[in-house]
Amino acid sequence: MTTSTGGQGPLEGAVVAVAGAAGPAGRATLLRLAEAGAVVVAADSDAARLAEAVDAARYAHGGATVTGDTVDLLDLAHTRDWADRTEKEFGRIDGLVHLVGGWRGSASFAETDLDDWELLHKLLVRTVQHTSLAFHSALERGGNGRYLLTSAAGASKPTAGNAAYAASKAAAEAWTLALADAFRKSGGPDGPRAAAAILIVKALVNDQMRAERPNAKFAGFTDVTELAEAIAGVWSRPAHEVNGQRLWLTPEP
Repeated sequence: MTTSTGGQGPLEGAVVAVAGAAGPAGRATLLRLAEAGAVVVAADSDAARLAEAVDAARYAHGGATVTGDTVDLLDLAHTRDWADRTEKEFGRIDGLVHLVGGWRGSASFAETDLDDWELLHKLLVRTVQHTSLAFHSALERGGNGRYLLTSAAGASKPTAGNAAYAASKAAAEAWTLALADAFRKSGGPDGPRAAAAILIVKALVNDQMRAERPNAKFAGFTDVTELAEAIAGVWSRPAHEVNGQRLWLTPEP
């Protein structure tokens, strides 16, 4: 067991909420934030997988505060309650990392199933709307808050079989950039007190995927640990520098 590095870096003592924390990217992010000394407040709809992710982060970094809460992010009131409880318990919120994912595609544009759009709109757009609305004010009150969305390069260059997915990602990006503009406007001449930014990958890969497909190249994919490192690094940059930015972890298309 390793211990958290004390007294170092901008995340030491910061309170960071992670939405969609039970997947591979979420687990890597919980580990990295805990390592950086943050208080990590994790949420997911899958209680069992969330408990495993929280326990792994706690075990890896003894002394780290990592909590888990089963939250229905499709319910705005439930999401607001999560934000309010987090701020009340820890006194502040310094970040919301949005990692809720999902993918549906088709063999061709003509074969697109609009049921895929309905599902992806809920997973990739509605959850972003709810977390941004719920955490917006608290992130500004924190004084150095960050709202971070993970997106895909396909949102900027959609392919025929990914119409629903790319459109959902593009909508989530647009919503996040609107939040960034709100931070800019409320900050006035002194600059934003919080920042909203988008981290863009081609796709994500993790050790389990490599084990299941040992001959796959995963060319251009970003490892979940690299994503987690990039997420943690956003707090090292001034809010005005990252607010409203697309931070590319893969070459721009």
